[in-house]
Amino acid sequence: MSTSTTPAPSTETRRRNPLGAILRIPFGWQVLIGLALGIILGLVAAQMGPGSGEDGANWLTTVLDTIGTIFVTLLKALVPPLIFLAIVTSIANLRNVTNAARLAWKTLLWFAITSLIAVSIGIALGALTNPGSGSGVDRSTEAASSTQGGWLDFLTGLVPSNFLGITGTAGDDGSVTLGFNALQILVISIAVGIAVLKVGDKAEPFLKVTGSALAIVQKLLWWVIRLAPIGTVGLLGNAVASYGWEAIGQLGVFTLDVYAGMLIVLLVVYPVLLKLNGLSIGSFFRGVWPATSLGFVSRSSLGTMPMTQTVTERMGVPRHYASFAIPLGATTKMDGCAAIYPALAAIFVANFYGVPLGVTDYLLIVLVSVLGSAATAGMTGATVMLTLTLSTLGLPLEGVGLLLAIDPILDMGRTALNVTGQSLVGVIVAKREKILDQAAYDAAARTSFSAIQAEESAQAEADAAEADAATDGADGPREKQSATA
Repeated sequence: MSTSTTPAPSTETRRRNPLGAILRIPFGWQVLIGLALGIILGLVAAQMGPGSGEDGANWLTTVLDTIGTIFVTLLKALVPPLIFLAIVTSIANLRNVTNAARLAWKTLLWFAITSLIAVSIGIALGALTNPGSGSGVDRSTEAASSTQGGWLDFLTGLVPSNFLGITGTAGDDGSVTLGFNALQILVISIAVGIAVLKVGDKAEPFLKVTGSALAIVQKLLWWVIRLAPIGTVGLLGNAVASYGWEAIGQLGVFTLDVYAGMLIVLLVVYPVLLKLNGLSIGSFFRGVWPATSLGFVSRSSLGTMPMTQTVTERMGVPRHYASFAIPLGATTKMDGCAAIYPALAAIFVANFYGVPLGVTDYLLIVLVSVLGSAATAGMTGATVMLTLTLSTLGLPLEGVGLLLAIDPILDMGRTALNVTGQSLVGVIVAKREKILDQAAYDAAARTSFSAIQAEESAQAEADAAEADAATDGADGPREKQSATA
């Protein structure tokens, strides 16, 4: 009996296929290489000085800006359908869950608890370090944000202007730029999801379409996420080239405060909450790492949402609950953007303009952070939440411009904390409601992007086979209570 083996590719063959060699590098290492390359190219671009372009940027800065803009644009293009399909599907998935209402309010309660802790840490750090006092920031950088976050704007923004949540902005040259309001899409999605529950069996064909469409959108998003290392080069490189380390130096205390607060929440508060609920700290951080690292480089909680949901399910959270909690958290659960950052930013602006803050003002910061975090769904980043906080306290909105120079650098840490907190709440609620697969959680291990993507494809095929079996009259679709670790 003879056996044949496929010869391993020779060194010469591997040398002729550099793309294959690059793709074999683990995704995490690709991201780290992108971070390092972005910093190096950004420093080189800064040393090159101004160019001949209309905006004064040299060719390397323009290239970096273009790469980063394309990556962010691709993410934004998929966000509207992702929000709608994920929310509608997740609400519809609750129709077979007996304790759906209890799970929903417990999730919101833990969102509020963790946000309260995070904003309290931000206020404490701000009170101790007084960011904004003698920062050396040039007053010429003052600029009010074009997007305001007052409570009236927030309330009127809840009302959809059209079914798709599309908005249009007219430019000075007469051109019209189309965008979307994620908050309005969220409202529309919740309304449609509830309507699906009320309609009952007649909505089954609609749910099949939305389920298939969601799988397609998520596949497209996976492809965009594969570009994250390249996008990181452009985003970070452009930030370093445009602002350099000078802006960080001028806002050094504020920058350190924001990252110190996020690290305290990430490495102290979250582990304490895990321990209080009888959960292994190591298992959680090993399991959530792919989402945390992707959130750091993508700077988009919504763009990271499929990864966040996948790692949460891998840690033993039932799919029927994870598919509800994670999409909801991606639009409303923001420990970084809506808690630590606006609290410290408000204190910075108050100190910069010499406006004293009293106990009432600090209580208002807490209230805004806990109740107003959904306002961040209207924009990418934390600008809306910051203007909402400043307007509530009566502080100058021009203070927003003082902090924009370092916002891209801060946004990386904010998003990483956001997605980690979203997964944390899902795990804690599942544990407290006794629906967590403890064995899967304890066995959670760090894994690669490729392994998660392969598992997602296998799960999609299994779901399709199950749906076909149900259509052929076999046993009804079986709800998956846990994912394979």
